[in-house]
Amino acid sequence: MVDDHKKGILFGLAGFAGLSAGDAVIKTIAGEWPATAIAALRYVFGVCGLAVILYMVEGKKGFSIPNLRLQLFRGASIALATLCFFSAILLMPLAEATAIQFTNPMLTAIASFLFLKEKSSPRSWAATGIAFIGVIIILRPNISEMGMAAFLPLLAAMGMSAMMIGNRKAAGLGSALQMQFIVAAFAAPILVLAAILGHFSGWAPLHVGPVSMSIVAKCAIVAISASSAHWLIYKGTTRASAATIAPTVYVQMLVAIILGVILFQDYPDFISLLGSAIIICAGIWLWAATRVKT
Repeated sequence: MVDDHKKGILFGLAGFAGLSAGDAVIKTIAGEWPATAIAALRYVFGVCGLAVILYMVEGKKGFSIPNLRLQLFRGASIALATLCFFSAILLMPLAEATAIQFTNPMLTAIASFLFLKEKSSPRSWAATGIAFIGVIIILRPNISEMGMAAFLPLLAAMGMSAMMIGNRKAAGLGSALQMQFIVAAFAAPILVLAAILGHFSGWAPLHVGPVSMSIVAKCAIVAISASSAHWLIYKGTTRASAATIAPTVYVQMLVAIILGVILFQDYPDFISLLGSAIIICAGIWLWAATRVKT
């Protein structure tokens, strides 16, 4: 039991670190292509690559879809998380968007209690409230500049939390590779549809113009890194509870700050760091209670 928890945590750490590196690549496309199209292309690449690997490893049987409704839920959840977060990092500093997404552990702990009947406590609710104080602190300057779009990372956190709950319920239904292919296979058409609707909406920021080879290459790189990261996260949630794995997301903050400073000269100000620290402390407090129980 202890070994499974340790392995699950290591998988989670590696997965979330990979996601943060991919986020930095996406941010370099800011202003060149809409987030809807970037997310769609990234997942089209991802599902094609995963399909080839799955066929080579498991053959035709790997393409069976156990529990269709659950798989649709997982795909829709990650599609929402990807679209909202890609939009956020194109509009906001990488570290700030990442910090707000750190509400994921608290949201996952509450959702685990509500939907999976996993053990929870008043500390989960208290940690959630404290974390949202941190979110409000980070959002205050951004709301005045961006309006409701500043809430995009929070919506992304909700989507990610829903996917982790779905992963937990999907444990044992198939191999990790099969489950990763299925979630991408359901997410890709949702994101393609979002890109098409955005293009024909008439709103200029969602217009899908010509794509350069540089954008194609970057989306392919992110498809590889993100698919690998989500596979690692999935492996983590099958070895430990969703609430236990969720706090490993905090490795993203360190990676996001470092890459934000090096690549984009985004230096977090005191207010952003204060809000981030509050969110992280809430998560660590919650994680400490979870470790005692396990």
